[in-house]
Amino acid sequence: MTDISQTQPAATHDWTSAAARRRVRRRYAADRRLQFYGIAAIGTAMALLGVLFTTLIYAGYAAFTTTKVELGVFLDPEKIDKGNIRSANFRKMVRDAFLSYFPDVQGRTDKRNLSKILSSGAAYIVRDYAVRNPDKIGELVTISVPVSDPFDQLYKGIIPREIQALSSDRILLYEQLEHRDVLSVKGGVGVVKTTLFVDPAQVPEEGGVEAADYQRMINEGFRSFFLSEPSLSYREILSPNAAEALKKKVVANPELVGKTIEVDLPLSANYDNLLQKGEAKIRNPRFRSDKEFAWFDSLIQRGLISTPFTWELFFNADSRFPELAGLAGALSGSFLALLVCFLLSFPIGIATATYLEEFAPKNRITDLIEVNINNLAAVPSVVFGLLGLALFLNTFGMPRSAPLVGGMVLALMTLPTIIVATRAALKSVPPSIREAALGVGASKHQVMLHHVLPLAMPGILTGTIIGLAQALGETAPLLLIGMNAFIPSVENIGLTQPAMALPTQIFSWADSPERGFVSRTSAAIIVLLGFLVLMNLLAVYLRRRFEKKW
Repeated sequence: MTDISQTQPAATHDWTSAAARRRVRRRYAADRRLQFYGIAAIGTAMALLGVLFTTLIYAGYAAFTTTKVELGVFLDPEKIDKGNIRSANFRKMVRDAFLSYFPDVQGRTDKRNLSKILSSGAAYIVRDYAVRNPDKIGELVTISVPVSDPFDQLYKGIIPREIQALSSDRILLYEQLEHRDVLSVKGGVGVVKTTLFVDPAQVPEEGGVEAADYQRMINEGFRSFFLSEPSLSYREILSPNAAEALKKKVVANPELVGKTIEVDLPLSANYDNLLQKGEAKIRNPRFRSDKEFAWFDSLIQRGLISTPFTWELFFNADSRFPELAGLAGALSGSFLALLVCFLLSFPIGIATATYLEEFAPKNRITDLIEVNINNLAAVPSVVFGLLGLALFLNTFGMPRSAPLVGGMVLALMTLPTIIVATRAALKSVPPSIREAALGVGASKHQVMLHHVLPLAMPGILTGTIIGLAQALGETAPLLLIGMNAFIPSVENIGLTQPAMALPTQIFSWADSPERGFVSRTSAAIIVLLGFLVLMNLLAVYLRRRFEKKW
């Protein structure tokens, strides 16, 4: 008999040892660290989103209200032809109605400045009211018209009445003079005690002290005050009358020529205010005179100023005046472009994905096609814009700035996303559905059309909506095809007419120099983000509403 070797039992692991407990503690600590990193990442992302939305809301909330004045306008039947209402001089009617609030204002300049409180579009608002209500002609009607952008910003507290006249470096120069104890007030005027050399070289033989170059003497003297500012001109600190003050003293005492003297030179208005009032502020240059503040305050006190919700932001077309600019043209252009994009990309994307997933043979050609489709989904959008510019505009001569071309470019960009999403949705349908349909005699086409596609449609719609949401926010391809035209009216917008889109409208407003377009830009971004959020919520709803659980 052969001996059966007996195997020794493997040594059991001692889970109660100190080394084992240390390893367990390290694993638990690693798990806690991983959880902490995840929570920190989510917190950081939420904080950054909070900063983004807070900044947008803070900058854009003002655009959702408009400062308006209640204006009583008499629609004079002698000046308005009911057969051609638009031909009447509504600008003069509005101007006369507004001037009637201030009967004490006289003079052509004051009247012109007073009229500038109203928006340039006030006359068109009154005209449109008369066109809509011809039965009101001959009556005194009250219409709310917007004020001009500077007063709109002033009433909302966005811009101040006064601004700092001196920069920080110029205030530092003032502090240097103050530390030298050379500043004082004499005769109600701020002066600086200056030591100057009355240079004989600056006194010409012909004309004498009357024709001397006192400006140069003062400039040379002030250079010794600020050795770190050799190019400083005295005109920044001293009054324009400073040279006259020095001239007066030297002319009165010609023997001062060739001597070093002390002279009190008057300060400029900004430095004089800083010396006597402790601040150097001037009227905001956006306003022409202090009278405008008094006139506007009078309107406020009489209760004629209000700030209703800005429906014009959604129903007005673009304008050069911020208080009149709206998104109607951009919304119309984006809608038409997305409509074209959907009509092209949705059927083509579904057909392509269905063929590749269900019917195409698996070979190198189809593999190459699949790889290229996946790569196209990551191509920068500006490349599609260049393709649209070269193909649709330059080759086929299609109209520039048209929503038709914009939609075709966006369709090229959206197709890869829809194809990838559709293929994923088709793969999610269980094979048993196909097998059961084939088992009862259905053809492969019937299986796809009657069973697989309906079950995959929630996922397809989700991918399509997300692709369209991405296309809605694209700017670069639309700029390249010129879809940033200035559209002052939405009456003639069509598929082949020049149009604007929401992203290009934002780009255009952001590039405008007027202060009012800052809040308009942020408001337009909020509107765009609102549409994107709604589209994504719709995608989530459709997926949860129609999705089948297997």
